[in-house]
Amino acid sequence: MKKRTAPAADNHKQDKALLAAAVLKKHRQKIDKIDAQLLKLLGDRFDVVRDVANVKIKHDIPAFLGGRVNEVRNNAVKLGILYGIDPDFVRTLYTMLIYQSCAEEEVLKHEAQLEKAGIKKTPAARKPRKK
Repeated sequence: MKKRTAPAADNHKQDKALLAAAVLKKHRQKIDKIDAQLLKLLGDRFDVVRDVANVKIKHDIPAFLGGRVNEVRNNAVKLGILYGIDPDFVRTLYTMLIYQSCAEEEVLKHEAQLEKAGIKKTPAARKPRKK
């Protein structure tokens, strides 16, 4: 049986991938480091969101407060422009962050209501992250 050889185009793609890995290594390492920092900061942000949720639960404040949502998103867009980031991207990113933050608050509110009713949390309930 004859051994099949890769077409020249496949070899070219492999060569380009190897070249990219070599010449972009430092840049990829920088991006990986920044990504780790971003995710740590997001974790810190969600820790604060959970603290806010507990205050809102205590004082019966809704998770979604439209004025604050707009303020946060608008502030982020302004900062994004300052740092050279596309405003539409920042608006989309913060819409997602705010949506997830409100969802986190709603989950905690629901868990608090269950606890108040004497119903234990399921084992799948979120645990606070380790710092």
